Amino acid sequence: MTASGELVQAAIFDLDGVLVDSEQVWDRVREQLARERGGRWHEHAQRDMMGMSSIEWSRYMNDELGVPLPPEEISGEVAKRVGEVYRRDLPLLPGAIDAVRRLAERWPLGLASSSNRPIIDLVLDLAGLARIFEVTISSEEVDRGKPAPDVYVEAVARLGVEPVRAAAIEDSTNGLLAARAAGLGVVAIPNPSFPPAPDALEAADVVLESLDELTPASIEASVSARAGRAREAPRGQGR
Repeated sequence: MTASGELVQAAIFDLDGVLVDSEQVWDRVREQLARERGGRWHEHAQRDMMGMSSIEWSRYMNDELGVPLPPEEISGEVAKRVGEVYRRDLPLLPGAIDAVRRLAERWPLGLASSSNRPIIDLVLDLAGLARIFEVTISSEEVDRGKPAPDVYVEAVARLGVEPVRAAAIEDSTNGLLAARAAGLGVVAIPNPSFPPAPDALEAADVVLESLDELTPASIEASVSARAGRAREAPRGQGR
């Protein structure tokens, strides 16, 4: 555990797009299911669903894409198919395991993901990382998915740290906005296939090109920058 006076007391990873190159997998599986069941699909569907909880995106597929199944069945079937892909070939991003272990040497780790709980557990088990994370939260376990801050608020609460003493590692528009809304320092590693919106990227305190650049120093820089902005906010509001 960290000393009580240390600036950073925890780091929290996103899963999809940060540790696993999975957005294409989810996109392909959802599109396949929608077309199989006579639903609609459009080019913005995947981007619309990024960051949503399983409850939210399964409702989206039912309501907006016309998939004629109850949302809970949609969610279960998609998760089942994604799990089958992962068991055959888990698409870990380069440097993922090393990055997690590197930060775990310094701080307790959490994971705040929009994936279904069984998928989170499967990925961490297949990657050999399950025991490294002290806390893992699925957005289906909180009231609202990203960009709402709920999943990060719950993660820091379970870790027993203040948001301003923790950093989030994110890649997507909704994830970056969620972490910032929760008050964490924010490290962005943009997904080149699904890059975040420019305004969301501006919410990041530190922007990196790859997991190889994710070091304790970059985590500390994000928390320090966030703390500095928090101190300046009251002065700015009073002008």
